Amino acid sequence: MRRRDFITLLGGAAAAWPLAASAQQPERIRRIGVLMAYAKDNPEVQARIAAFIDELQQLGWIDGRNAKIEYRWETGNLRKAATELVTLSPDIILASTTPAVAALQQATSTVPIVFAQVADPVSAGFVASLAKPGGNMTGFTTFEYEIGAKWLELLKEIAPNVTRVGVIREPTSTSSIGQFGAIQSAARLSKVEVSPLGGQDGKDIERTVTEFARGSNCGLISLATPLVINNRQLIISLAARHRLPTTYPFRSFVANGGLICYGPDPIDLHRQAAGYVDRILKGEKPADLPVQAATKFEMVINLKTAKGLGLTVPPSLLAQANEVIE
Repeated sequence: MRRRDFITLLGGAAAAWPLAASAQQPERIRRIGVLMAYAKDNPEVQARIAAFIDELQQLGWIDGRNAKIEYRWETGNLRKAATELVTLSPDIILASTTPAVAALQQATSTVPIVFAQVADPVSAGFVASLAKPGGNMTGFTTFEYEIGAKWLELLKEIAPNVTRVGVIREPTSTSSIGQFGAIQSAARLSKVEVSPLGGQDGKDIERTVTEFARGSNCGLISLATPLVINNRQLIISLAARHRLPTTYPFRSFVANGGLICYGPDPIDLHRQAAGYVDRILKGEKPADLPVQAATKFEMVINLKTAKGLGLTVPPSLLAQANEVIE
């Protein structure tokens, strides 16, 4: 090989080295935060997380390859958990339920946040409007407060003799306050006496439900709050022990022995949330993505539980059910 040819070859190879090195650079890892206002070992919550992760993978975001997912759970101080998550400088955060979003709102006004299962993000001050959120948050709502009236209607339909209704709620939750108000309004027309139950923890639930059950013609409504979901099995067992017909917000309650539920599919909401996370990571802004309402609702009835309570489920109610558990 002539000297001139060798020098030309060497120069071409040297020029190619930066390109080759650039091509071998690892893909940028995006940090995704997840804040859940639930206990880590809650099986229902794990199912929601699994749906979120599965959809992210379908969209090309793989934990450990081009994404790193950081979790924080409810351990008694949600605001601290939110602050810890923000300190990790995530590219985006998924937040589930109003308390989780409220905690993040205190921690950051710049990190993009996609929420799921928030009842009224406008009244809560999370977004300017559903069509144009306008800030660093957007996501998916569960239901209007008026669903509380629907829960009362179903309870009266499946257990007509109920005249006293205990509502298990979380006193400080804005969604809980709104749902309880809707139940109170509907109760006046139905001539049903409504009592607030629950409180801050499982002990409050057990104490208030036990006291309430000493009366006659009693039934329960469990609102859709983290307190209720974190104490799902306790509430189901209390309802069975005191023979209290109870309506629930989600299918998982009925699958585990509850009487009847009506509400959105929370797993589907978390799957949809992954789509918004993907769009924001690819350059879109939360301010421009409209808040979407749940579209998939389900009614599930447990006939075994109804029989145990001495109830005969009306054929009209069975016809409306999406699923009947024998």
